[in-house]
Amino acid sequence: MENEELDEYELQTQAIRKNMDQISRKILIMSGKGGVGKTTVTVNLANALVDMGCTVGILDTDIHGPNVAKMLGCEDGVLGSPDGKVLYPVEPREGLKVVSLAFAIPDPDAPIIWRGSMKNSAIRQFLADVEWGTLDYLLIDSPPGTGDEQLTVCQSIPELTGTIIVTTPQSVAVLDARRSVGFSRRMGVAIIGVIENMSGLVCPECKTEIPVFGIGGGQKMCQDMHVPFLGRVPMEVDLRKAEDEGEDFMKDGNTHPSRDALLEIARKINFGTACSTGRDTSFIGTPQCSPSSCAGCTSNCASRKK
Repeated sequence: MENEELDEYELQTQAIRKNMDQISRKILIMSGKGGVGKTTVTVNLANALVDMGCTVGILDTDIHGPNVAKMLGCEDGVLGSPDGKVLYPVEPREGLKVVSLAFAIPDPDAPIIWRGSMKNSAIRQFLADVEWGTLDYLLIDSPPGTGDEQLTVCQSIPELTGTIIVTTPQSVAVLDARRSVGFSRRMGVAIIGVIENMSGLVCPECKTEIPVFGIGGGQKMCQDMHVPFLGRVPMEVDLRKAEDEGEDFMKDGNTHPSRDALLEIARKINFGTACSTGRDTSFIGTPQCSPSSCAGCTSNCASRKK
């Protein structure tokens, strides 16, 4: 029986390998603390990358709070499975594929009361059994912390392109974000950079920026820990409204400081290269940047190459 289980695990690992080999860049989006806007960043970066001509997948590994589907307006979607084996992701728009446990839960109010082993199995099943196809990016949204979900992703995808760490400027959030940096380094995974979210509130009336959670805490952490700083995203009422209504906040004609900031971060990640042909992957960072790296660095220097 033990050998049979091992064989099944190995077969699943091979299926994961086959799927991931068709995806150019696999990025784990993390935060040390909950409520910092990690899913907000994931969804809007995905839409921005699709607008740039990329094919993008989102894997929602936040088992207990799968909110990606809600923010994309596709919570009524269903994971297709004609043969009962292969799963087909929901496609809320052309170029974007989404997989979330939310699609398998008929009652949105039902809690997911699972131990770690069940969560790990679900994540591996999503990686192995979903027909992701050929993608330029797979953005993996994760719950807060450095536990089962993040560990399963890193161990299941050893060639993970890197992590993006989201924090607010608030000291308590930065404290936990530092642990995400430490996790990435301990796992030997490149740190693509840190995003300071909710970095000031833009008043919808007078456009004055109010430092509700402070400003600059995430950037200072990057300087202290020698990791790239991708940018800061201010809070805006319209961004919250778009997510509540499942609308695409990144669409053309939507002029907002937070949209501009997210678009610039997406450009940094993609480096302006055509997604489907001969991309330059030298932007990928190392598990620990050299102490000489600047927190605002976006250059393609040697210390950021593998």
